[in-house]
Amino acid sequence: MDKGFLRFAVTISVFLSSVFGGVICVRAQGPSAPANADSAKAPPDAASLVNWDFSAVRVSGDKYTLILKGHIPAGWNFFSTTLKDDQPNTRVSLDSGLVARGARILGITEKGTAMTRKDTLFGEIRYFEKEVELDVDIQWPVPEKGDIKGVVTFMAARGNDVEGPQPVPFRYGYTADGGLVAKSAKLSESASAAGSLKKTSIDLSNPVNTCGGMGTENNGLLSIFFLGILGGLVGLVMPCTFPMIPLTVSFFTKRSASRSKGIANAFLYGFFIFFIYVLISVPFYFLKQNDNNILNTISTNVWLNVGFAVVFLVFALSFFGLFEITLPSSISNSVDSKSNISSVGGIFFMALTLAIVSFSCTGPILGTFVASAFGQGGGPVKLTVVLAGFGLALGLPFALFALFPSWLQSLPKSGGWMNTVKIVFGFVELALALKYLSNADLVTHWGLIKRETFFAIWIVVSLASALYLLGIIKFHHDPPPQKLSKVRIAIALVFIGFALYLSPGLTNTKYANISLVSGFPPPLSYSLYGADAAGKGKGVEANVINDYDQALALAKKEDKPLLIDFTGWACVNCRKMEENVWPQTEVKGLITQDYILVSLYVDDRKALPDDQQFLFTTGDGSKKAIRTVGDKFATLQSENFKNVSQPLYVVISPDEKLLNKPVGYTPSSKEYASWLKCGLAAYKEASKK
Repeated sequence: MDKGFLRFAVTISVFLSSVFGGVICVRAQGPSAPANADSAKAPPDAASLVNWDFSAVRVSGDKYTLILKGHIPAGWNFFSTTLKDDQPNTRVSLDSGLVARGARILGITEKGTAMTRKDTLFGEIRYFEKEVELDVDIQWPVPEKGDIKGVVTFMAARGNDVEGPQPVPFRYGYTADGGLVAKSAKLSESASAAGSLKKTSIDLSNPVNTCGGMGTENNGLLSIFFLGILGGLVGLVMPCTFPMIPLTVSFFTKRSASRSKGIANAFLYGFFIFFIYVLISVPFYFLKQNDNNILNTISTNVWLNVGFAVVFLVFALSFFGLFEITLPSSISNSVDSKSNISSVGGIFFMALTLAIVSFSCTGPILGTFVASAFGQGGGPVKLTVVLAGFGLALGLPFALFALFPSWLQSLPKSGGWMNTVKIVFGFVELALALKYLSNADLVTHWGLIKRETFFAIWIVVSLASALYLLGIIKFHHDPPPQKLSKVRIAIALVFIGFALYLSPGLTNTKYANISLVSGFPPPLSYSLYGADAAGKGKGVEANVINDYDQALALAKKEDKPLLIDFTGWACVNCRKMEENVWPQTEVKGLITQDYILVSLYVDDRKALPDDQQFLFTTGDGSKKAIRTVGDKFATLQSENFKNVSQPLYVVISPDEKLLNKPVGYTPSSKEYASWLKCGLAAYKEASKK
């Protein structure tokens, strides 16, 4: 396998380990820790190849040294913290919440017998055997805020057997004299806490009234399918793919024994293109039910959103011609060598070759549309649907042009127009990168991209696209200038019109709520104008935010049903409902007068107090750590309503009886109002019993 590809795989593996662990990795060199540390043995909190002892010493003031001593099994090599990110390595990180409040790693000193060797894949490798001690110098200026928590993520190898990246959590509490003592970092199970999430009184299959339900899900799947088709059509006209149509069709029709055989082979080729993209989604069906939330982290996890913003920025720069993104040549060469039309297997490998060779153009597009599908939730089903649409749009033309070869004459010739498509799509990637960065900003409340800032950047991108299409902005790899076509001018005018359409979003007026892009920019309340932002107070304010128990108590006090809004800061369709459906007169009246509304944000990254964090056993028997507000309410939703997508709206009585079937995204205010009325009728019916 290609050496660069393996190095890349190791880097991505370490990155994902850090992201899903919810920590920030910091690596530095620093002075040795004092030798007079008082040890406090702490058992490892994860099934770990390396057994760990944790101790600590106070150096001075707010500076401490955490002593992490690892006992390595015989024959295993423990990789050093000094190795690069694209090499197998060990990293020590502090909890992201501590880092946000000023904690930092000053340096790491390794103790033990360090050895080095040359590796054909990764170069010079530094490692330890039998025992290693990591002295981690830290600064923690606010010790009264709680324990020091973190993770040591290590990799080890024995021959060809590689272990890791394996995260092992650690935790230290404060002693009376201001020192540190190691504590168990493992969460414990709590029957009372688990009972607060699993509501035995809620019977999803037997609501008081059967109205409602997730009927809009089918429409959602249909829209996702067409989203995939749109992505496939864009990928089809890219320079890496479009020229392959006449070449491949001609190859099948001329090399086959008969025209009918050539058509059959071309259809099989198109089917295999479709099949290959659908296959990508198959592994996600083997995730446990609890793990389906992983697919939703694209719209909820802070660092994944930042990561995708960077990825789409890289895609944009690639489309602008700064570099080309390709898979390692060894993979494409290996697959290509198996391509042959003499067998079904050969045709499959021809289709696989196309998928790999065209990756530099289709990869960014596919990533964009798949991310959009995940952003709406729904688990692996939506992944399959969007990939099926993408594969269908990419594979069907090969079959159709083989069936009707005369159509080939009507295809536009390859040329500079395909480069124009790439450049314009590069600007689209820039706009999408901003969207994902905005998601992260909303979840963390950094305040970097307020609503007006978002609109300003999108306006600039739209105008830049128009200026490029009009020939005012040029790129170095553009073909010689030609006379502007009517189509090019028309598309430029569309971009200019879009920029003008967005411009009221910069103002503090009633026109700032722009329905066409509702849900993509930050909400009206997340504004540079602050509390006086346009639209403030015109929508529907939740009675309670992120406190289910308080909302339930209020519902009992006022004798009203509880309307639960499972939502997210980074949820597009949630914003559409809040800005377009809830403010409608009938809907607003029903919610504000007849319901207690609680909004539960499943992507809220605020850590729960230590005594409220626990280990929850899910319905499928797996263990899930409840550490943040989002963990708590995402689990409340998935365990009781068997759904992980947002928005999800649920109506229950004050004694926690399900009044009607939950609904998801419902863009029709009339339909949503009817569902709310049904919930009220069910509440009155239940109250009589």
